[in-house]
Amino acid sequence: MRKFGRGHTLDTTGATGRELLGKLALLALAMACIDVLARGGCFADTGLGSECVRQVAIVGSGPAGYYTAEAAIKLWGDEVKVDIFDMLPVPYGLIRTGVAPDHQSIKAVSRRYEATNLSDNVRFVGNVMVGKDISIGELQEFYDAVVLATGAPHDRKMGMPGDELSNVFGSAAFVGWYNGHPDFAALNPDLSGKNAVVVGVGNVALDVARILAKTRDEFDGSDIVVHALDALDASGVEKIVILGRRGPHQIAMTPKELGELGHLHRASPRVDPADLPDEEEDAELEPGQRKSVTHIRNYAALGDEDRAGKTVDLEFDFFASPRAIVGAGKPEAVLVERTKLDGGRAVGTGETYPVPAELVVICIGYETSPIPDVPFDTDAGRFANDDGRILPGLYCVGWAKRGPSGTIGTNKPDGFEIVDRIAEDIGAGAEKSGGDGFDALAKDRGINFVTFHDWKKIDEAEIARARDGAPREKFVHVHDMIGAAGKG
Repeated sequence: MRKFGRGHTLDTTGATGRELLGKLALLALAMACIDVLARGGCFADTGLGSECVRQVAIVGSGPAGYYTAEAAIKLWGDEVKVDIFDMLPVPYGLIRTGVAPDHQSIKAVSRRYEATNLSDNVRFVGNVMVGKDISIGELQEFYDAVVLATGAPHDRKMGMPGDELSNVFGSAAFVGWYNGHPDFAALNPDLSGKNAVVVGVGNVALDVARILAKTRDEFDGSDIVVHALDALDASGVEKIVILGRRGPHQIAMTPKELGELGHLHRASPRVDPADLPDEEEDAELEPGQRKSVTHIRNYAALGDEDRAGKTVDLEFDFFASPRAIVGAGKPEAVLVERTKLDGGRAVGTGETYPVPAELVVICIGYETSPIPDVPFDTDAGRFANDDGRILPGLYCVGWAKRGPSGTIGTNKPDGFEIVDRIAEDIGAGAEKSGGDGFDALAKDRGINFVTFHDWKKIDEAEIARARDGAPREKFVHVHDMIGAAGKG
């Protein structure tokens, strides 16, 4: 009896040299098989048996969805098939309809996602509403793992009096309007008034304020949709006020986006020097935040000569908490309460004043859309989950997992982490039908889904119809997208 490897024994009594070698080879093969299976491989990985393929469905084709697909391909190679579902016939989620149209360098990340989609074992499945066209339970019958990467497409409500008035919008709706999201293409905001108020001190609030302040020429090279471009060109807005409940040290605006405000053709930023903390306190800030506050200080130092020829004021009103939107049918002003900091929290002082506003855009955060039969954390505005696990075989990633926080790049490690958890849970998979099962159901129900090949036809048509100086002119209606794909 001889010991072999990790405590295993092999009976070699009376064995010839050839027999001993044979037994050793069989034991080595058995140990290799055990090791492969223990690491989540399948029998085919050992060189024996037929091929095994894990089937993964990702719901949502934004950054979180594509990074998850990329992670699955890197981990399993040809031993996984991934279907990426989206309710729209076009991919890329917030890259297409959330990122500001004048930030084309950020939108360029879609090229990376395209490379993932060109893999033989990744398929885009657009124009499919999960929860309506197909249920989560049905997806789980076809796929070993279903990953919800639906983002957070709905506005978080402020719940203050007057927020139901016309011409009061959440940022998801307003941004969707100028970015050509089909759900918001018909928004038609009234921009004829002189005063606009933007509530919030994050990058989305900066985007909205910057878009409102730009001239038509400043949109050259952007993919802003033409209905928004024409409306903004005819805008009567002369003053844009950004309301923040706390002070400059508490803003969530990044330096690059803040710095852009200093280079607008017709608009000039204003900051009340009285709102600034002592400059010595800036040293306690992390470097990025310190750069942002430096921009705020520079804007506070601008004089009349710096604003010569500028016709639009872009004013920061710090320590200002909106309490109500007042007006008859449409907003006339935002009633604001002056605040002060108490342990980092904004507390009201009782002093109130009106800020004139005929347009109000509220940029205070987003929520994930609930899906039938999926546990949902209403307070957090996302799916209820434990490190991305929702139920057996059901997962979430990105904003659908953690809420609306972080940058586009934050979703990359998120995607790789959830694939590692899926690997722990599903092993070699259960030989489910995957895309074949969905295709049969789609045929039976008449679901007119769109593939990546179909999307490329839409893409080519949008590029072909672009106005001068623009990379594309987006279709803003689903039926036009379907028509361009040749699926009508």
